[in-house]
Amino acid sequence: MPCIKPFCAFMPAVSLQSLVVTRPLENYSMGEARLIASENACSFLHLIDPELDNPYLRGTRQELIFKKISENLEGFIEHKYLVKQTAPSIYIYQVKHDDLIQTGIWTLTHIDDYLEGRIKKHESTVERREKLLADYLQQTGLDANPVLVTYHPDRVVDRVIKQYLQLAPNLDFVFADGTEHKIWSISDETDLAAIVTAFAQMPAVYIADGHHRAASMAKMGMQKKMLNGAKHNGTEAYNYFSTVYMNTNEVKVLEFNRLIRDIGTLTGAEFITALHKSFLVEKSDIPVKPNALHKIGMYFDHQWYVLRPKSGIYNEKDPVEVLDVSILQNFILEPILKINDPRTDARITFEGGRTPVADLQTKVDNSLFAVAFVLHPTSVAQVIAVADAGGVMPPKSTWVEPKFLVGLLTSYFN
Repeated sequence: MPCIKPFCAFMPAVSLQSLVVTRPLENYSMGEARLIASENACSFLHLIDPELDNPYLRGTRQELIFKKISENLEGFIEHKYLVKQTAPSIYIYQVKHDDLIQTGIWTLTHIDDYLEGRIKKHESTVERREKLLADYLQQTGLDANPVLVTYHPDRVVDRVIKQYLQLAPNLDFVFADGTEHKIWSISDETDLAAIVTAFAQMPAVYIADGHHRAASMAKMGMQKKMLNGAKHNGTEAYNYFSTVYMNTNEVKVLEFNRLIRDIGTLTGAEFITALHKSFLVEKSDIPVKPNALHKIGMYFDHQWYVLRPKSGIYNEKDPVEVLDVSILQNFILEPILKINDPRTDARITFEGGRTPVADLQTKVDNSLFAVAFVLHPTSVAQVIAVADAGGVMPPKSTWVEPKFLVGLLTSYFN
């Protein structure tokens, strides 16, 4: 496990690499997305939401939107914005963000590996989001944003990657946000067989990021299977989803910090007193960015604090309860601040670990929020422990790098 295979990806034309690819649509405001689409005819955004540049589609039936995407795709291929690779390949992908360089294997993975639990997960998914993406995949056949899966380092895979990194990449460009992206194509049959066999022998792999994409692709694949009936044989292109595998040394997990709008009916003194029940509370003269697990930074009323959970308040053998995000939720957010469901409560906002601590402090000082909580990142080992136990991590437990561009390598199943 898992069952992976080479594919003939659609890759941006060499001269258009930085123009075709895009961040996912949700990374932009609607105004930003419309501006990009209006100024850039070859942006992959046209294959995600044609309503951005075609107001006549607005309010019409969903079938018209998908039809327009198909027309746009035909244009992308005709104008060679996207170029299909001639030989089935597995790809090496490398991204550089600031001083962080991450390298992995980009391939296709069979949906049965997800459905039958050979790819382990640690998050619950939302049915509505699954269905929206599954409908898009089924109607367009475009799988352009991969699922990030992590695995324990493998000697064979490392050897093949190292071998190809000595060669000139097939794709090499800098995106608008300053990230550098490189891709090497592996089509040699011996090297392909080595990689496929190495992954097939791995005892377990784990979704690091992209639970909804994996679930949606599996849902779409099952719908296609049902429609095909007796003709289905399990090898059709719709049975595979785009996947980037990075070993546990390559995946970077950052924290998700919390900003709270108010402390409810409590006074400041009552809030601090309530914290003492479960935590050792210590003032800090400097901003707190925790350098170890079970050390939580808090900024409140122009003062930084270090919060350390008292011994025995949580089950140290439970891989979910020991997470700092769980400790924060179970002993502060829910019992003291009455935030029972962080997924739906409007009083809480989440900030990924790339947001500077100083920015969190400023938002509190400007009265946009009452409290900021700064966490130490959840480790990859903790993520794996939760997945191995069949557990589910609390919402917004991890900010995982890398975040992929859409349209860098596209699997098209028509």
